[in-house]
Formats: sequence, C-alpha cells, structure tokens
Amino acid sequence: MTPTETPGEHPGPPKETLDPLASTAQLIDRITSDAGSRLRRVGRDVRTGPHPAPVPPALVVVAHGSRDPRTLATVRSLLDAVRARRPELAVHLGHIELNEPLLPDTLARLAPGRAVLVPLLLGRGYHVKHDLPAAAAAAPHLDARVAAPLGPHPLLVDALHDRLVEAGFPPGAAPAGYGVVLAAAGSRDPEGLADTRGTAAALAERLGVPVVPAYASAASPTVPEAVRALAARGCGRVAVASYFTAPGRFAAQSAQAATAAPGVPGVASAPLGTHPAVAELLLLRYEAAVRSFGARAGSAGSAAGERLQLASA
Repeated sequence: MTPTETPGEHPGPPKETLDPLASTAQLIDRITSDAGSRLRRVGRDVRTGPHPAPVPPALVVVAHGSRDPRTLATVRSLLDAVRARRPELAVHLGHIELNEPLLPDTLARLAPGRAVLVPLLLGRGYHVKHDLPAAAAAAPHLDARVAAPLGPHPLLVDALHDRLVEAGFPPGAAPAGYGVVLAAAGSRDPEGLADTRGTAAALAERLGVPVVPAYASAASPTVPEAVRALAARGCGRVAVASYFTAPGRFAAQSAQAATAAPGVPGVASAPLGTHPAVAELLLLRYEAAVRSFGARAGSAGSAAGERLQLASA
C-alpha cells in the first residue's frame, strides 16, 4: 500500500473532468436545434395543411306557388335535382304566394350571411323586379342578391324541344304545314312579354316552323286565338309548347286549347318541370349572381343599396 492509498480503497479509472460552461453551451445548442426543427415542421403544416373552404351563399329558389298539388311536388323534385348536382350548397325554397314556405319566412330562418334568390320564373315582371328585392331588403341579416329569371335562355329551348318530341312532335326537321304555339303565363310588363317573344323566336329557329307566343292571362293573343291563327295561315298541324315551370291551371288550360281549331289535329307538351336543363339553368343563374357580390361579398352589414341588386347573367 502506497502512502497515498487509504485502507479499503482501490483506485478506479480516472473521472472525466466536466467543464460547466461547455455543458451549458451544448444544452443550449440542443434546445435551439430542437426548437428550430419543430418550427420548420409547423411551417410545413401551415403551408400544406387543409384550410376550411369558404361557405358558398345560400341558394333560395323562389317559386310562384299554386293551388295545384302537382306544382309543389314538381318544384320539390326540381330542388332535389339541384342538390344532387351541387351537394355542398344549402338549397332552400320560398314561395311568392299560395304555398308554404312563403319567401319571407324562408329568409327569416336563414342564418346571417350571403344568399342568392333565384326566381323559378321565365321572364321579367313585377315579381322579379319588385317582390323579390323587397323580400330581400326586409331581411337585413342577409347580404342578398336577386338573380335573373330563367328565361330567355338556350337551355329552355332545349327543354321545350324535348317536351314537344315527347308529345309526338317530329324529332327532326318538321315537315311543311306544322306550327307551334308557345303558351306562357302572360305579363303586363313589356319586358316580360319581350322575354317570351325572344324564346318563341329561338324555338322557331330550332324547329324550323312558325312559333307564335300566346298567353294564359294578362296579355294577348290567348292560346286558342293563336292556334286558330296558325290554322288560318295554312298550318295543318299545330302543337302547343307548354312554357310553364310546373303543372297547374294555366298549363292545363293551354293544353286543352291544342285542338281549338276545328279539323286541325294538335298535341300539347308537358311543362318544363324537372327537365335537367332547368336544374342546370338554376345553377347558372345562381353562379352569375354569386359573381356579383364582388370584393365586399362577406359584409352582411353593408347598406341596402350596396348589398341588393338584380344580378344579370
């Protein structure tokens, strides 16, 4: 045993001498490195992670309303077709009169936000110009737009043609001697009548036969008068194209007039109803109105003059 050894102790390996300053520096480096890695991962997650999509404006389809139960059933089926095409949209129904829900009640139930009112109407008139904007203005919790009516539009001409063919009209070029009456609801608004005449002209070009617009109310000629006028012009067969969105009293009266000219056979087509072109056109009118929101689309508290307008297609 050497003089420096203590009895019972044995010399072990030399202990590592630790530099406190060096150990602290290493710890700081490790913490800094870990923090940087985590920040980089978070940055990647922020850049590439999912972002919630903006909520599209609610689509409110505005139907006129009818006492005929077939009308409401047809409109509801049409809305189902719209939902099937655009399942991400909130699609609602409001009526101007006669059926529930009425438009003001539908708008009152909507949560604050944006909405587009699409008229299930075939031309301009008092409802489109006055009733719908007034209903939207009476719902201050909404940033609303009123879309253009469905007509005139080439998609409606497609639907009218298909309905006529279903009723027995020649599918190709009609032979000489045919004539068509475009039976519409009628309007006292000159622009509404112009819209119907525009559709009649487009249908005549499509079919290659004379097409005369006629009306179930509020304007002339009536459908029976138009049928007889075409017969007087030498049309040996006259078809009535039902320019209505759904079955109802006006559509039924117009169909009965198909044989108004004695000795002139005639057919009457079904209303446009749930034809796929109508659902497509509703969405086209909706999209056109959505584009009209502009940069301030998210502001539900803007002045009525800024937030409400008739959006043309």
